[in-house]
Amino acid sequence: MISTTLKINGMTCAACAAKVEKALKKLEGVEKANVNFATEKAVIEYDTKKVGINEFIKTVEKLNYKVIMNKSWDYSGSRYSKR
Repeated sequence: MISTTLKINGMTCAACAAKVEKALKKLEGVEKANVNFATEKAVIEYDTKKVGINEFIKTVEKLNYKVIMNKSWDYSGSRYSKR
């Protein structure tokens, strides 16, 4: 298990954060997800063999929010992972 933090723009209330958190927790391989509306961040603990940052971004964007990309992510693989 590893942990990563996503910066998410567009959440306007605690209900928005709860919606994102629920969607992330549904992904196979996600052990924990905590989304904070005030800080606009999601902290996710997950199994890199089952899920990756790419899936997190797709999930958040399906809910019409935007993930701010992090320079420390490795984009070379089929899944984004933290370098």
